[in-house]
Amino acid sequence: MASKVPLKTYKGKRDFKVTPEPRTGGMANESKRSFVIQKHWASRLHYDFRLELDGYMKSWAVPKGPSLDPGEKRMAIQVEDHPISYNTFEGKIPAMQYGAGEVIIWDKGYWIPVGDPYLAYEDGHLKFELHGHKLEGKWVLVRMNTKREKQPPWLLIKEKDEFARSHTEYRIVEALPDSVAEKKLPEKTLVAKGSPVEKNTSRKSSKEGWRADAKKSGLPTQFKPQLATLVAAPPPDSAEWQYEIKFDGYRLMARIEANTVRLFTRNGNDWSGKLSALVAAIKKLRLPPAWLDGEIVVLNDSGIPDFQALQGAFDHALTENIIFYVFDLPFYNGFDLTAVPLGERRTLLKTIIGKSDDALIRFSNAFDAPQGDLLASACRLGLEGVIGKKKTSLYVSRRSHDWIKLKCTQRQEFVIGGYTDPQGKRLGIGSLLLGVYDESGKLHYAGNVGTGFNRTSLEDIKKKLDGLASPQNPFMETKLGTRQKAHWVVPRLVAEVSFGEWTRAGRVRHAVFHGVRADKKAKSVFREKPAHLQGAQKTNELPKTFKVSHPDRVVDTSIKVTKLDVIQYYFLIAPLMMEHLKGRPVSLVRAPEGIAGPFFFQKHIDKVNMPGIKQLASELNPGHAPLLEVYRPAGLLAAAQMNVLEFHTWNATKTNILKPDRMTFDLDPGAGVAWTEIRDSAQLVREFLSQLGLVSFIKTSGGKGLHIVVPIHRLYGWEAVKDFSQAIVKHLAGTLPQRFTAKSGPRNRVGKIFIDYLRNGFGATTVAAWSVRSRPGLGISVPIQWSELDSVTGSAQWNISNIQDRLEVGNSPWKDYRSSAQGLSSSMKILGFRPLKKGS
Repeated sequence: MASKVPLKTYKGKRDFKVTPEPRTGGMANESKRSFVIQKHWASRLHYDFRLELDGYMKSWAVPKGPSLDPGEKRMAIQVEDHPISYNTFEGKIPAMQYGAGEVIIWDKGYWIPVGDPYLAYEDGHLKFELHGHKLEGKWVLVRMNTKREKQPPWLLIKEKDEFARSHTEYRIVEALPDSVAEKKLPEKTLVAKGSPVEKNTSRKSSKEGWRADAKKSGLPTQFKPQLATLVAAPPPDSAEWQYEIKFDGYRLMARIEANTVRLFTRNGNDWSGKLSALVAAIKKLRLPPAWLDGEIVVLNDSGIPDFQALQGAFDHALTENIIFYVFDLPFYNGFDLTAVPLGERRTLLKTIIGKSDDALIRFSNAFDAPQGDLLASACRLGLEGVIGKKKTSLYVSRRSHDWIKLKCTQRQEFVIGGYTDPQGKRLGIGSLLLGVYDESGKLHYAGNVGTGFNRTSLEDIKKKLDGLASPQNPFMETKLGTRQKAHWVVPRLVAEVSFGEWTRAGRVRHAVFHGVRADKKAKSVFREKPAHLQGAQKTNELPKTFKVSHPDRVVDTSIKVTKLDVIQYYFLIAPLMMEHLKGRPVSLVRAPEGIAGPFFFQKHIDKVNMPGIKQLASELNPGHAPLLEVYRPAGLLAAAQMNVLEFHTWNATKTNILKPDRMTFDLDPGAGVAWTEIRDSAQLVREFLSQLGLVSFIKTSGGKGLHIVVPIHRLYGWEAVKDFSQAIVKHLAGTLPQRFTAKSGPRNRVGKIFIDYLRNGFGATTVAAWSVRSRPGLGISVPIQWSELDSVTGSAQWNISNIQDRLEVGNSPWKDYRSSAQGLSSSMKILGFRPLKKGS
């Protein structure tokens, strides 16, 4: 119930002349009570959970944030009531104020109490349903004791329903870290229990909505799935579409009748015997007669579908961990639902699959977010792409423009027509010779693929090829242009391959092997040509309105890269690179005459007339000209048009320029240091940081060395962070003087590595991830995983010519970066370092 003196505690803790938080206000709505969850970077990151009740926001601080796992009981410390107007607050609470730190609106919506909310609140057992952008379903708040403490501890618990998920499968605070402030309040309601078809089996009842379109029908013995059309860009009418993950697996249809479950591939092959564990899991659902449509996958340690692991599971009869993601329901309980709109089919499907507690069967969720952001996120996570489906679409057993696929890179199936001999120490094969059929049924050579294999896949595919040996060239072309001798095979095997582009001659460039497809017939493999939906912009082409001056000017004569090539690269990489640029002051390296000419390093520009680049407030850098920010992808193109090659960023963001949010260590090798020493040294730095309790991330510099980045909370000023980073480097150099030096200059690092801590000073910058480097070969700074460091052959391993090979991985090696921000106080104590003062 409300306090006798409304908001007394809330107001007493704040100076509203200083803090931007609202003093009071907000409109109560007892019929549709609001809730909000604010992510709050105070002395420690936590989540403020607020429910509207009795004209105020009852509030709890949840240190770890909410969990969708009913088995995880999250501590929730009750704090003072807040005004309803606080629901819209997002911004920074100034230093020296209560709760100082950044606040974002992590989720918002409305809540529905179960029973009388006032009595439940007083009794300390409040049950409710949430309808938000991120949180849905049934929840409960339980007070841990009945004492009238000022800040009583409660437990926030997710109840079991169709929205519950195991924490080992999905951690929502990590998966969805960003603000929803710009989104409208959700209008959706929870899916009701029970089957709509079961409730009304009458064909005549059009008043019940879509059920009039559900035709009574027996269960077909065979059924062909609906297929998606590859498109070059998303449709303009985004509100009419929903998007799901494009799973990197095999399409699978499940037929359920009586106590029999049969599993079929898209070509009608019965795989029930291969997938006995999945058959058993579906039987446990005890469903009425139905056809389920979905995709089977194997997930890697990061929870990302791994096609080669799926193929290996079949090759070695280890299929018990294969997961079935179900996304459609064309037949159910005596009804043909193919004429029912997609949204209604999936509503019913969710009530069915939501009952399953089996980890092998999962509902394929659709995501409510801008289509461009979804595709960019999918690419960052290393996924293949996304599938778009028109919400009103019917189910048709053919390829349809109502279902579309958007891929992170070009990728399709190819027929294997031969192979070449291995070179050096490699075993099995050198490369596969690929082909596609034309409309007349003739097989045409489409290039080769020699990367993406491991020892196991090389051995397995060589055995399969040996059984298909043939003296005859299966391709229409007699000369393939391969240097090694070709061995021909009967064109029966199908390979899944990603690649950079098609050449004019019809060959693929920068191809990467992903696996052999056992579910597709060779004769069905054609060259996929992306369709252009009406009104959609071609994403692989520069906007027609963008004009490039001197497009043929050569930037790097060693690889004959032109200015237009650089601009097209930044257009391609923009979705990945903006994550590292947005919000940070940036410095630009211009090379008007290419890398052989003079360079210009610019932190300021008097007049900014470049779209997507803006000047930051001059007070962020007192006494100097305004800093710059690339705030939209268009800024990358505009800068590249002005001959910018490199983008360098600060270790702080514009929202708090005086306190860095990361430490950067640049491993800069001197003369005579081998690449293997650089790799080993990076691991040593990582291990020492780990001993200090610090999590670190790594990327190539695109030049000679490596960059190690430590995300931190914005609690210390530049001098303290810089001095602490220097103390770390001095300790390493003192402990391993034969390997490291803490002094810059070429003479001091001959045969050693200078760990550059100077990049942690105010105004210092480091080249941004995905930036080109102005050096011969145009290397690129690329985020990598620590686990793959040993396989990296050089800091410039990826360059403007081969970066396509890396797009599928994208930013996924740094997917935990944002959630890994950490304090420095305990690390400073371990090292015996004392800053002059915390804010310095």
